[in-house]
Amino acid sequence: MSFDRRALIAKARRIVVKIGSRTLASDPAVYERMARAIAAQQATRHQVVLVSSGAIALGVRALGWKTRPKEMAKLQAAAAAGQSTLMRRWEESFEKANARVAQVLLTHADLADRARANNARAALDALLEAEAIPIINENDTVAVDEIRFGDNDQLAALVAALVSADLLVLLSDVEGLLDRNGQRVPVVHDVEREALPLVGAAPIEPGRESVGTGGMGSKLEAARRGTMAGATVIIADARAESTLEQVLAGEDVGTLFVPAEEALGARKHWIVFTLRPRGAVLVDAGAANALETRGGSLLAVGVLGVRGGFGAGDAVQIVDPTGREVGRGLAAIAAVDVARVAGKRAQEVEATLGRPLDAVVHRDDLVVHRRNPG
Repeated sequence: MSFDRRALIAKARRIVVKIGSRTLASDPAVYERMARAIAAQQATRHQVVLVSSGAIALGVRALGWKTRPKEMAKLQAAAAAGQSTLMRRWEESFEKANARVAQVLLTHADLADRARANNARAALDALLEAEAIPIINENDTVAVDEIRFGDNDQLAALVAALVSADLLVLLSDVEGLLDRNGQRVPVVHDVEREALPLVGAAPIEPGRESVGTGGMGSKLEAARRGTMAGATVIIADARAESTLEQVLAGEDVGTLFVPAEEALGARKHWIVFTLRPRGAVLVDAGAANALETRGGSLLAVGVLGVRGGFGAGDAVQIVDPTGREVGRGLAAIAAVDVARVAGKRAQEVEATLGRPLDAVVHRDDLVVHRRNPG
């Protein structure tokens, strides 16, 4: 598959840039370097959102601790102490580049709740329209799960989907994805087929929660999420003087991940990548095959049982008899009622519930995962 890298990058008007804490900690000059590059993009009518790590690392230093603590309370304390320092460094750097910034702290709960996510999107849109550069970080002082399990690669991918970004740039201390000979891979069209084997990882389970804390496996998952939202994704080395400028000029640096041909809409991307499942609906082989080959809704007749105590409207996994996740969706009824109607046809379902039921998971609320051949 051929493509024009420069043309693909040139089409990007809304850009999310993520930079890692290790780079910020090891090179203080990177703040001003990044600020100049981002301000230059803003001057050409591009809109840029910056996702910045670094608060905990700066807080550890500010509190006089010699090493990063493991206790949750101390991690939260470090985040609180370091966040103001992190923003001050960015504010000073962008001020020198004649650009305005605004701090935005998010938790997973902010994005998992549809109303709060819409509010966050509206606020970010307003900042971008006002020609301010939002600087986003996880609110690690209160977000326990984000410190323990999350990382800013994933946050950046979710933000890219939230703001409908055309381009997601993940900057770290790596030059990109490397092949088995240690050479940079310029382009990836399919994360699971082309990229994961190079890092010795198993195929990513759709919507998997544990994706690491900033390593290449995490970046590949972020790339998958970003491309499924329709964005071009680039992993590149923040240590080089002009990496971001080169990336945005369409030059051959880093590893470029081509957007998915069939990107998910915003709502379905939110269902499969942002929401955390509250349980699972077990389906028979016929129902799994029907969902994968013909689409449509999940009907009660194809259900074998349930796992977990989910309610109506909660996210659930759809699992076949082998334990493979077929898809994810929003349950139309609670787990106890799904169990009552499992295997029943429409008339039996109505008699059991006392009302008709279109589907256990309606097709508008369902994302079926692509099955890779071989």
